[in-house]
Amino acid sequence: MANAVSRQQVIDVATRLFSELGYDGTSLRLLADAMGVDPGAIIEIAGDKRELYLEVMSRAFESERTMLERAVSQTEPGRTAVHQIVDAYLDFHLAHPHNRSLWAHRWVDDAADISELEDRYARPLLTLAAHKIRDVVPSDVDPYYLLGTMVWCVHGFLGSGVLERTQGMRRADNPEAVASFRHHLHVLMDKLLAPAPSTAR
Repeated sequence: MANAVSRQQVIDVATRLFSELGYDGTSLRLLADAMGVDPGAIIEIAGDKRELYLEVMSRAFESERTMLERAVSQTEPGRTAVHQIVDAYLDFHLAHPHNRSLWAHRWVDDAADISELEDRYARPLLTLAAHKIRDVVPSDVDPYYLLGTMVWCVHGFLGSGVLERTQGMRRADNPEAVASFRHHLHVLMDKLLAPAPSTAR
């Protein structure tokens, strides 16, 4: 039975289910049923549910790390770097909705007993970006909060969209909405990067 599916197939199905239902909402039985095998076969191929989740999150991190390292290495110095990092982050999560969903579940206490992932995965990425932009961030703005603002805005937009001016919602499947949101992010980052007002009289 274990030969009926590959490890990669198990990881792919686990990624989909963890991103759709969360870690707590996904049982090993559900994973096995989705693949048409016994739970024992899943364990033999890829480990138990916790091991699978850690593997899924590790792969999600690696893809995001690759994106951010490329963006940071290719960005121009100064304020332009902030815009380029914003664009790279938004484009990555537009193209990788499972990554966004995996983190969104964690933000509502999914897999609360696995508490080390933010320090292991989120912190290095924020630190990498913060080091790149720290020279253009005013002294009264925390670069981690600035990057957090980008993260919160991107995930909020991709998760729920924004209100239309008159009726309905504008969502991330609408290219015009994405373009408008991208512009808003650039303006927002510029405002955060503006020099602190002088107190001199």
